[in-house]
Amino acid sequence: MAPDETRSAPRTLPGWAVPGVFVVGAVAQYLGAAVGVFLFDTTSPTTVAWLRAAGAAVILLAWRRPWRMRWTRRSVIAATGFGVVTVAMNLAFYEAIARIPLGTAVAIEFLGPVAVAALGSRRPRDVLALLLVVTGVALAAGATGDVGAAGVAFALGAAALWAAYVVLGTVVADAGRGLDSLAVGMGAAALVLAPIGLTPQLLEDPSVFAHPATWLLGLGIGLLSSVVPYALDQVVLRSVGRARFALLLALLPTTATVVGFLVLRQLPTAGEALGIAFVVVAVALGGVERRPRPDLEPAPKGRT
Repeated sequence: MAPDETRSAPRTLPGWAVPGVFVVGAVAQYLGAAVGVFLFDTTSPTTVAWLRAAGAAVILLAWRRPWRMRWTRRSVIAATGFGVVTVAMNLAFYEAIARIPLGTAVAIEFLGPVAVAALGSRRPRDVLALLLVVTGVALAAGATGDVGAAGVAFALGAAALWAAYVVLGTVVADAGRGLDSLAVGMGAAALVLAPIGLTPQLLEDPSVFAHPATWLLGLGIGLLSSVVPYALDQVVLRSVGRARFALLLALLPTTATVVGFLVLRQLPTAGEALGIAFVVVAVALGGVERRPRPDLEPAPKGRT
């Protein structure tokens, strides 16, 4: 087998272990987001999101060492575009969770991939999923009141970027480089988006960057929110395939709500809880994906 084929071939899991491993990745992702919320007292949400991207890039580049592979111009451009959209999505998401509860932001964000799935297939169940997620988002967003209007807007922006992320993921999947593409993309995106990510903090309080804890926490958030869930998703998808993986995604809004309650003491209102429940049902119905799976076979066109 060629070296490139052995770099990222995750082992499969026994069926009973799959949900647990998936939930571990989801909990890690939202624990990282919760740590980011604690940083908002001293650090701009946009800067925290950039630190997450930079931390993930450092870890992934050190782990994968993608420079050992042969890259074409097209694959580098695709990885960079994918990384920029990924980091921009995280920037919008962190601005959202600075203003509205974590579980609500995650529920609203699912509007993007559910819409892509519905528009790409037009199956009745996907159209129904889109109607359910729109209803759920309306309920969750309406429950936040005027105070959370900006947060809802940022969450909707993250949803749109997630839709673009899913579409671009097809191109990255066709390149077949998996975590290596993610490493290159995150590194390039951290450089390209550094002015956007760092400027708010430089204008407000640049002394934050003099503290080693700021950079260590960035590494920690990058590890928890990006590296661990992406790596575990590779293993889970290899074990169960895309159809069941899409069903597992329905666990994400609930996981985010639980983490938000336990770590941030964010108790959803009745409207938010009902909206999140609608989104969970929509995700379970509509075969969406959180992340493209470049290490595996490309998804059918329009069903990324």
